[in-house]
Amino acid sequence: MKKILIAGATGYLGKHLIAELQERQLPFQAIARNPKKLEHFQLPAEALIRAEVTQPATLRGQLAGIDTLISTVGITRQKDGLTYMNVDYQANLNLMEEAKRAGVRQFIYISAINGRQMRHLKIMAAKERFVDALMASGLEYQIVRPNGFFSDMTDFLGMAKGGRVYLFGNGNYKLNPIHGRDLAKTIIDEMGSSATELEVGGPDILTQNEIAALALKAVGRPPKILHLPDWSRRLLIWLMRTFTSSKTYGPYEFFLTMMAQDNVAPRYGVERLEHFFRKEADEL
Repeated sequence: MKKILIAGATGYLGKHLIAELQERQLPFQAIARNPKKLEHFQLPAEALIRAEVTQPATLRGQLAGIDTLISTVGITRQKDGLTYMNVDYQANLNLMEEAKRAGVRQFIYISAINGRQMRHLKIMAAKERFVDALMASGLEYQIVRPNGFFSDMTDFLGMAKGGRVYLFGNGNYKLNPIHGRDLAKTIIDEMGSSATELEVGGPDILTQNEIAALALKAVGRPPKILHLPDWSRRLLIWLMRTFTSSKTYGPYEFFLTMMAQDNVAPRYGVERLEHFFRKEADEL
């Protein structure tokens, strides 16, 4: 049976992919710098590859027998002295070059919805530069472009707990975020498809106002939503770009840009944001 490799296995989506592969009893291996972060999966030793994707020498010879490589490698906040180019671009390039040497057939890369239109952002510049390299690599490839994760929506809950949710503009931009479990299922389902690019969203298309209302309801607060003028969002991005480094402003630049446009992808999965909010609110 063909073997799958998960890179970025200790991250949010990586863990959901491992759980899905275990449930389907598909053969796989996982790359981890710190395998202890995967202990709860009780993986056999042969399923773990100890390597650091930013250091290509640690990958040499490790991908033998792999048919499909799924990379969720990327960072939201720069840390350990690593930049977006170090990780989202170069680390994935290291994986791709080793995949070519090992005879890997297919490389699946997780980018983001509307990535091409946001190449001017620090995070997306690195991701899309790797997309370009992958498309020119000669490998079979699939670019998965998910909408926001449910886990990204917990910022709404944080504001709701304080009694009020702040939005830029009128709050009518739409998105359909997806649970990591549903995204993992979709990636594995679509692994053998002929699609070279796949946009993936959750089952519910909601406005930002509707998401804010769900968050406030989940924490038992009245629906108080404050709409800030969009110029204040643009000013905040300018101030952060001007007076902070990309390490600081990169994630804010990305999220503030995403909040000023529709982000709607084809609908997949069954997990509902309202149920996720209720569960998270119980744990706050």
